[in-house]
Amino acid sequence: MLAHEIDYRIYGEEMQFVEIELDPQEGVVAESGSFMMMDDGIKMETIFGDGSQKNKGFLDTILGAGKRILTGESLFMIAFYNIGIGKRNVSFASPYPGKIIPIDLTEFRGKFICQKDAFLCAAKGVSIGIEFSKRLGRGLFGGEGFIMQKLEGDGMAFVHAGGTMAKKVLQAGETLRVDTGCIIGFTQDIDYDIEFVGGLRNSIFGGEGLFFAKLQGPGTVFIQSLPFSRLSARVLASAPRGGGKDKGEGSILGGLGNILDGDNRF
Repeated sequence: MLAHEIDYRIYGEEMQFVEIELDPQEGVVAESGSFMMMDDGIKMETIFGDGSQKNKGFLDTILGAGKRILTGESLFMIAFYNIGIGKRNVSFASPYPGKIIPIDLTEFRGKFICQKDAFLCAAKGVSIGIEFSKRLGRGLFGGEGFIMQKLEGDGMAFVHAGGTMAKKVLQAGETLRVDTGCIIGFTQDIDYDIEFVGGLRNSIFGGEGLFFAKLQGPGTVFIQSLPFSRLSARVLASAPRGGGKDKGEGSILGGLGNILDGDNRF
């Protein structure tokens, strides 16, 4: 194997974290901000790009790191190595309520495509790159733009899903239509395109956007029930106007204001 062979355990239900068990000299790479805790004997190192190949030339390293900017990520990643004697653990936490999904890349012929902010961590040696969309409609209206993340190699990777995760295995020619924001990722054989919702009333008053993601098998698709964009929109909509506390909260006047405003929660 090119990637380090790691063991892991996922803890929790709604706010999960993954604990990676490293043998001596084994390592794991992660996005900045996902680190939770580590045992004594673990060395943390900031690396340029994903550090998947030690013998890359300077220009290849610059190009690999530069691609990460296109996905909205930092130029740098964090690597954690076990430099002690015996097994050591390092843990990474999910950024918001949802599920951590282990992806064994050997089960998907060495490649998995996911949304730009789904990646959490992976065994050292897994390549974290970008996948360009070759279809104009998908790039303009697919919710993820022209660029998604691409995980390649023969090791374990971990991605995060908002809410609850659904795994769908599609047969050849079988089609699944999904809200564009609800896609976590899919295998390389999935044909991903965008389809217009259709119908004037659906388009104007449906409230579900103008386009579906159309996923056609064969292959495996991972779906999330609560995309972060949907969660943040609900939180923003529920925030008190003017940035301060609702002064009418708990009063008759405050309740009347909520009714007039369309919010009948007391």
